[in-house]
Amino acid sequence: MGNQLFQEARRFVEMAKSANPADRDSTIAKAKNALSSAYANSTVAEQSQLQQMQNELDQVNQNQLK
Repeated sequence: MGNQLFQEARRFVEMAKSANPADRDSTIAKAKNALSSAYANSTVAEQSQLQQMQNELDQVNQNQLK
C-alpha cells in the first residue's frame, strides 16, 4: 500500500502546481501541511523525494508572487 501520507503529499503538490490563481494560496498551504506530516513518517528515500516536492512547491509559490 505504501506510505499514505507520502501519497497525499504528492497529490497536494500536484494540485498546487495546477491550481488556478484564486485557489493557489490555500492549495499551497495544504500541500505544505501534507509534506510536513509525510516527512515525519517517511523513510530516508521518501524524505529525499519529499524534499524535491518541497522545491517544486517553493517554485510554484515564487512564481505566484511575481
